[in-house]
Amino acid sequence: MIVSGKNVARDLLLNNNKKVEKIILQEGFSDNEILSLIEKRNINVITKQKRDIDRLISGVHQGILLYIPDYQYSSIETAYNDDVVVILDHLEDPHNLGAIIRTCEAAGVDAIIMPKDRQVQINSTVMKTSVGTLDNMDIVSVSNLVNAIDTLKQNGFWVVGTALEDSVDYREIDYSGKIALVIGNEGSGMSQLVKKNCDFIAKIPMYGTTNSLNASVAAGIMIYELVRDRK
Repeated sequence: MIVSGKNVARDLLLNNNKKVEKIILQEGFSDNEILSLIEKRNINVITKQKRDIDRLISGVHQGILLYIPDYQYSSIETAYNDDVVVILDHLEDPHNLGAIIRTCEAAGVDAIIMPKDRQVQINSTVMKTSVGTLDNMDIVSVSNLVNAIDTLKQNGFWVVGTALEDSVDYREIDYSGKIALVIGNEGSGMSQLVKKNCDFIAKIPMYGTTNSLNASVAAGIMIYELVRDRK
């Protein structure tokens, strides 16, 4: 995996448990803190012109690329003894995924479960958006989301979905016990099969002219209500 940016670089270089295989720097790169960290880690460094780096990765890279191993997902068995997990129903935007990971880590969510297909996976954008929180979260990638939900139920979880139709105010739900919170796709929300397997369907009331919230914003509201209710 190729990741980029100074903040990501600092986080990876300060975390000695994360292997950095190679670094590409733009000619004239002058961040002394990062250069010092690279020297301490004795990492192979290649210098290139900006136009050559632009060909390797899209978006703003701030003159530094880091090559690291692909993200290693956790097994779903790690979630069975957890108290709070978040399930993502086929999210497509890596910025939403990164923001949700960051919120989950901040709120003390135990694990995130998401499907392998038709779902954005952990990539450089997700890593940059999650701002150093990936290593503190168990993220599980499963072949079948409905089967995963069924297994969680067998292990004592109540499943709370999110939708506007056939739902109750999210503040009226009892979040005690083991909870799995489902966040739906940015455009279409939860799939019908996932919705049918939820024990409760929660909605966030809309008081303005808009009829929906960004997935990561909705996740943040739901997650912190869940955490507040458990205190």
